[in-house]
Amino acid sequence: MYDQFKTRAEGVSAEVHRFPTQAEALDFIIGFLRDEGVADAPERRAVWADCPFLAGVDRQQLADIPGLHLEVSRELAAEARIGISQMDWALADTGTLAQDATAIDKRLVSTLPFIHIALVATSTLLPDMPALLTSAEPHKTGYIAMVTGPSRTADIERVLTIGVHGPERLIIIFIDQLGGTH
Repeated sequence: MYDQFKTRAEGVSAEVHRFPTQAEALDFIIGFLRDEGVADAPERRAVWADCPFLAGVDRQQLADIPGLHLEVSRELAAEARIGISQMDWALADTGTLAQDATAIDKRLVSTLPFIHIALVATSTLLPDMPALLTSAEPHKTGYIAMVTGPSRTADIERVLTIGVHGPERLIIIFIDQLGGTH
C-alpha cells in the first residue's frame, strides 16, 4: 500500500519519505529545518502542533533550533515558514492524508505556513475512503481534514496556481515505529 500511496501523492506534487524509526525521522526533520534556514524571525519560523510523535522525542534536540515553536498561536502560524503536524490516517488509493483536526493548532500548522510537514504512522495507512470511514469515530471527531498534495487552484482561464489557499509544499514522512493517534 505504501508504494501506491507514494505514487499517488507524488503525482500531485507531494514529497514522500519513509523511515523505520522515530529517531531517523527526527534527524531528517531537524536537517530539513536547518536546510530551510529556520530562524527566530518572521517568515523563517517553524511551528509544531502537539502530537504523539513529540512524546517520544528528547525535546532538548528541538530546543537547539532557534525559531522552532512547540506552542502554537494563530500569529506564530501565520508568519511561520514551516508547520509540522501528525496526521491520523493516509489513504493509499488517492495519496490523501486525513486528520482529526478538531484541535485548532493542527489546522493552523497545516494550513497557514508555506511548507507543511505531515507525520504519519505507517500503521495508519489505509487502502481507501471506506476503510477510513470504518476507522474514524464521528462521535469523537469534530473536524476531519483531508489533504491531497500542496494547495492548488485554477482560475477561470485554467491557470494553475500552487499555494494560494494553503501550503505550497507538502512533505509527508511515514514512520514505521510510530503508533497511530486513533
